[in-house]
Amino acid sequence: MEKTNLKGLNLTQLENFFEKIGEKKFRATQMFLWIYNKKAKSFDEMTNLSKKTKTKLDEFAFIENIELVEVKIDEISKTHKFLFRLADGRKIESVLLYDGKRKTICVSSQVGCAVDCKFCATGKMGLLRNLTLSEILDQIIVISRDFETEITNIVFMGMGEPFHNYNNVIESAKILCDPQAFSISQRKITISTSGVLPKIQKFIEEEHNFKLAISLNATDNLTRTALMPLNEKWQIETIFAEIQKYNKTNRNRVTLEYVLLAGINDTDEDAKKLAKWIKDYNCKINVIPYNPTNTDFERPTKERIEKFMAVLGKATPSATLRNTGGRQIQAACGQLATTN
Repeated sequence: MEKTNLKGLNLTQLENFFEKIGEKKFRATQMFLWIYNKKAKSFDEMTNLSKKTKTKLDEFAFIENIELVEVKIDEISKTHKFLFRLADGRKIESVLLYDGKRKTICVSSQVGCAVDCKFCATGKMGLLRNLTLSEILDQIIVISRDFETEITNIVFMGMGEPFHNYNNVIESAKILCDPQAFSISQRKITISTSGVLPKIQKFIEEEHNFKLAISLNATDNLTRTALMPLNEKWQIETIFAEIQKYNKTNRNRVTLEYVLLAGINDTDEDAKKLAKWIKDYNCKINVIPYNPTNTDFERPTKERIEKFMAVLGKATPSATLRNTGGRQIQAACGQLATTN
């Protein structure tokens, strides 16, 4: 019997595992609490398991742990960037953001990314592979345990396209909001997508209460396709058609993310078009001034950003400027990337 990695299993799967190895069902709840609530690294730390049980677990199971290689801290914003090494030697990055009492982990879902957004450092890597359920959860486990931080929010906005690893992302989010695990409210978990339409449709059909964010980044299809090649397949109109369906079944507002690029999508006309697009939809807009990623794109001037926001704000109250911390350590939106 091949050894089973218990990290990443939900309670039902753990119950099935313990029954399979001849142990009582209640052991599953103990294991679930140890892994996700107490964040144990090994069976040796599990004080309420007998030596006999631990010996059996060593024979049939293991707990995989990703390796924390490096931590960088932005002294201005206190943003932390974490470099992790996975079991196969691949590397990923995650970010811890501080905003008052809010402590948010920006989680990666893939090693690299296949979407190839032209302004994103991760996209330059290409897609190397999906992260396992265990690897996704372990980012949160390591950061909250080793840095004694009580996490309040989770955003799937790190490396990768979350909806290209849909099942593992959704299942990890379910464990994150379990009261016996991390106990993070569903409404404090945001899953971001570049606009993978079939998975947006599936997300809506399954009626999840996790928040949905969609990267828009342009107000016309020509510009969006140049920035995000997947727009050739799923254009702006089709995205908003799905948002309209979502609005009918879910009270959560969809967040539209808009990376502001100098001379590309930052004019007053763009701001007016953007406001017009969301006029009839229950959305809010996060405007994100471009963070440098070794491309030819440039961040708009402070004056242009302020003018864009003034025009946008006059047309809609649901617009915010997101100046994410960590630019100095390459931890801001669009800057995550590793050498693999």
